[in-house]
Amino acid sequence: MDYSEILESIKPRGEEYQRVMELSESLVECINELAESRGIDAEAFLVGSVAKGTWLSGGADIDIFIHFPLDTPEDELKEKGLKLGYLCIERFQGEAEERYASHPYVTGHIDGYEVDFVPCYRISNASELRSAVDRTILHTEYIQRNLKEEQMDEVLLLKQFMKSTGTYGSEFRVGGFAGYLAELLVLHYGDFEGVLKGALSWRPGYIIDLEGHGTGGGFQEPLVVVDPVDRNRNVAAALTLQRMAEFVTAARNFLRDPKPEYFRKPQYTSDAGEILETIEKRGSKVILVSSGVPDVPADALYPQLRKTLDSIVRNLENEGFSVLGADYWSDESSVASMLIEMEVWALPSYRKRYGPPVWSRRHSERFTERHERVWVEGPRLVVESPRRDRNAVDYIKRLLSKPERLKMGKHIRKELINGFSVDFLENTLGSLDPEFLMFLDAFLNPWKAIRR
Repeated sequence: MDYSEILESIKPRGEEYQRVMELSESLVECINELAESRGIDAEAFLVGSVAKGTWLSGGADIDIFIHFPLDTPEDELKEKGLKLGYLCIERFQGEAEERYASHPYVTGHIDGYEVDFVPCYRISNASELRSAVDRTILHTEYIQRNLKEEQMDEVLLLKQFMKSTGTYGSEFRVGGFAGYLAELLVLHYGDFEGVLKGALSWRPGYIIDLEGHGTGGGFQEPLVVVDPVDRNRNVAAALTLQRMAEFVTAARNFLRDPKPEYFRKPQYTSDAGEILETIEKRGSKVILVSSGVPDVPADALYPQLRKTLDSIVRNLENEGFSVLGADYWSDESSVASMLIEMEVWALPSYRKRYGPPVWSRRHSERFTERHERVWVEGPRLVVESPRRDRNAVDYIKRLLSKPERLKMGKHIRKELINGFSVDFLENTLGSLDPEFLMFLDAFLNPWKAIRR
């Protein structure tokens, strides 16, 4: 297949490329000038996909790491690193936002770009590691040394393929491939198609070890890619079995029938009528659980939503309802939502409750005395027990009104105590956000991502 047209649409060129590179260089110079003028022993370093030439057009996130000597106290590193970031953002008339990863960093919104200024330690190898972010400069230098110029295009093709199939992104919400992981895969397999062909051999526990560290057997994740700069780290640790399997399936489908459509995101509808028609054809019911959004970073929000949703699903199944699938979504500012597609959403008024074996005389007599309609099934006594909730919506409402019965994060718990809504989706479709409706379409039609 000829990839030239695809590369033309995803590779930064001309004005876009020049603008990003000039801004990045100016920001690095700004930090270094500020540090020197204030007598701060620190130096800025451009890292990430922009530094490596592996960023997709329209998706440049500029990452600038400010590294300090190893003997710098951690409090001083944070204070001075953040200060330099804030001063630089102010000089470029941007808007600043403090965030937190392994330690605080500051993000600047400058000239339409998101720029992260991250304090870190100046290390020469992984044995000197003080925090997770310290490796990033080593990662950048490794790719710059080893990735050939012609392979940069192969990385772009792989990243775009992963984005279009919903498998790109190592954040918790996605559980997919990180950019650095995509670059290492191209280094290992040679090119884009080589990665896809190689993926057909992957099985849970598959090991890739570019530098022959020999530590791959110590990891338990579905795919193991030993970090070339840190033998004790699996670069693919965030990749879930689900995303790994989806990527392998998409790769197999593409290699069987290569089409440009695999490099474009599937078309999901935001038409409420179409979505309702899909649900009606399936003969299922979708329940929507919504609450406010706690004031926590996205990396903290989504694990709490996942934990809460898993707990709700377990309780539904234990009660006798049957769940076809479930997922969660948030605009990260005002609404957090959980979707549950039900196979069985209404139950009989009564359920069977099994008592003791008939030959357990004392227990059988007590059971018979307590209940009026008792019969025998096999060796045990049985009685009809009235259900408190016949409807899945009513059951979830009661569950959430007593959140101590659920396993959930403390921040989501607080939001649910403050207020929540639970209803069948058909009753709420008219008021839903278009982005959520497209997410809903993807939830109902997961096949669209891996087969075109």
